[in-house]
Amino acid sequence: MKIVYMGTPDFAIKPLELLLDNGFDVVGVVTMPDKPAGRGHRIQFSAVKQFALERNLKILQPTSLKNENFIAELKSLKAEIQVVVAFRMLPEIVWNMPKMGTVNMHSSLLPQYRGAAPINWAIINGETQTGVTTFLLQHEIDTGNIIFQQNIDIEPNDNAGTLHDKLGKLGAELLVKTIKAIKSGNYKTIPQPKAENIKLAPKIFKDICKLDFSKNCMELHNLVRGLSPTPAAWFEYKKGQIVEIVKVYETKPEVATHNFENGQLLTDGKKYIKIAVNDGFLQIEILQLAGKKRMSAQDLLRGYRFD
Repeated sequence: MKIVYMGTPDFAIKPLELLLDNGFDVVGVVTMPDKPAGRGHRIQFSAVKQFALERNLKILQPTSLKNENFIAELKSLKAEIQVVVAFRMLPEIVWNMPKMGTVNMHSSLLPQYRGAAPINWAIINGETQTGVTTFLLQHEIDTGNIIFQQNIDIEPNDNAGTLHDKLGKLGAELLVKTIKAIKSGNYKTIPQPKAENIKLAPKIFKDICKLDFSKNCMELHNLVRGLSPTPAAWFEYKKGQIVEIVKVYETKPEVATHNFENGQLLTDGKKYIKIAVNDGFLQIEILQLAGKKRMSAQDLLRGYRFD
């Protein structure tokens, strides 16, 4: 069974690797075009392209998924099925091309958390469970008929990085199970339930990452977890006439009553940094100031003094 694989970030590497290790014939890999990055504007490959080069796989990098030359080249591969993991939205001419359809592996328990950032939003919203879903693509994003699902607990100490790794491994295994089932013909699909109160997972923008200290400490703690290690929660700290952007990577919530103003920063100058919030304090464990390395609060306080 010939497979075309579509993906871009490192999350999409493990499923591709496992398909190859299980002997599937990946006849082509579609990923984003190369782009300049960093101060030197050096050309940077996507994580999936780098892996595909190492495995000597055919690579396609269209700027437009409707480009006639790309469509022709994709057809020439004669794939019986396409697999999508962390890629762009596909036009119908692409996802409807192979006779067995196009399978997507999504890192949530659909229909919950449709969208670009399901891992982040599940933690931000304080969920205790999530999972992965394989489904067949159709017109509306993340709405196709479900093939398989597998759930996993979100541990209290998980952040977006650790959950990303767990779901990558789980999703890769589920994807291989899915392709084997499709190859054998021994599978069924079910429509996604039309659930009420569906939570979405839109792309994360900078304003979403800003800590609002009028919220309670657990909400803020979950926001930090859901954005760590990237893109990272942040707040502004004014020292004299300079406004610093402080990125926060790890916190501890402390529920307590107090008389401090929301957003007031408290520190003993040696061991702790915490900020007064609506129902207690948000203790900052790991943070980063502009121009400095990421470090623990105690390490920062050895050489930096807050007003």
